[in-house]
Amino acid sequence: MIIRTAEFVKSSAALKQCPESRLPEYAFIGRSNVGKSSLINMVVGRNKLAQVSSTPGKTRLINHFIINGEWHIVDLPGYGYAKISKSSREEFKHMIMDYISKREQLMLIFVLIDSRLEPQKIDLQFIEQLGELQAPFALVFTKTDKLSKTKLEANITHYKEVLSESWEELPAIFLESSVTGAGRQEILNYIDEINLTV
Repeated sequence: MIIRTAEFVKSSAALKQCPESRLPEYAFIGRSNVGKSSLINMVVGRNKLAQVSSTPGKTRLINHFIINGEWHIVDLPGYGYAKISKSSREEFKHMIMDYISKREQLMLIFVLIDSRLEPQKIDLQFIEQLGELQAPFALVFTKTDKLSKTKLEANITHYKEVLSESWEELPAIFLESSVTGAGRQEILNYIDEINLTV
């Protein structure tokens, strides 16, 4: 897939405010500081489409971007904020789950995982919730340029082993680096394949 155009559409504070368009949507979500904005910018080949901040957890709304006039990338608020109130965390959780469970044109959720870390309880819990909702998702391991090839392979293998304890079938897995561009074409090809079935 070649990205010809990538444009911001709108930010929404609730599902009912999201664009009325019926175009297929691909959501990106992950823990704070996992590199979500950098990944989105790398995938679409634009430096400043998604807002990259030095402060983790700056995405507070559901952000829609239209790609090639044909499909949407949706930048969802992260989970696992450390510096917001419990009530705000619950608001974000409700907004995210409302979108995931009710948005009919949502084709896939890309769940971003920091490849450098051991499996985190908060990530595994979120993945479990997606399973309960029967929401289609794929895993994207970010920041792979920060590890040696051997360490990266060991971390991914361990993650698969942990997931296999709960899942009979593992989701699609992508290895990504916004620094080197690794994973970009694989992610776009996967989106392309799904779009052909819509």
